[in-house]
Amino acid sequence: MTTDEDRPPSAGSDPYTLILRTGHGPVYLRLPDGRRIRMPVQRWHAPPTTADETVLDRCTAPVLDIGCGPGRLCRALLRRGIFALGVDVAPLAVARTTALGGLALHRSVFDRLPAEGGWHTVLLTDGNIGIGGNPSALLRRCLQLIAPTGVLLVEVDPHDIDETGTAWFEDDYGHRGPSFPWARLGAPALHRVAEGLSLSVAGQWTSDHRCFLALGPHGSGPRRPR
Repeated sequence: MTTDEDRPPSAGSDPYTLILRTGHGPVYLRLPDGRRIRMPVQRWHAPPTTADETVLDRCTAPVLDIGCGPGRLCRALLRRGIFALGVDVAPLAVARTTALGGLALHRSVFDRLPAEGGWHTVLLTDGNIGIGGNPSALLRRCLQLIAPTGVLLVEVDPHDIDETGTAWFEDDYGHRGPSFPWARLGAPALHRVAEGLSLSVAGQWTSDHRCFLALGPHGSGPRRPR
């Protein structure tokens, strides 16, 4: 029997919207030079992984989850009794988050946000350091959002990468979504960007082949990750 999920999507379908709706891939990030990277769609829709838990363990309320997607992290924090708010530019991502019990706003990180300057933890996981294609501009914006003693928890590429450009989502049938500016950074590149913004690196760790850094303003004495 063929179900709706077995049928190929129509040519007008946005692959990212479809995976938010169904929770199923595959979908790829297509880069201008022809490379494509398979996105961890199942992880986005599943309970937090062991690597995710290492991030959640370092969060103190209130937490802002930038590019929250279906909201697995901000929902997990709420279950821990830690206030967390997600923001995402995709309306369906926000709808999924709230339908599953989370809190989220349909908004860009560069829009006006609640409690600016008062967030104790800001999350940039799942490659979201690439939002806007300009990591320096994104981190400067995050500095406006976090409290003076806050911490910014960032996931970076596990490889030594520093590249910016335009990308888009694409499925196995060649259907593609709209292009957008994006960046990919490894830990060495993020160290360089952080230094240029007077951000201190309070910690760095790996889990399940994923790499994370904790950043804070110089002189703030952010809580060092365990």
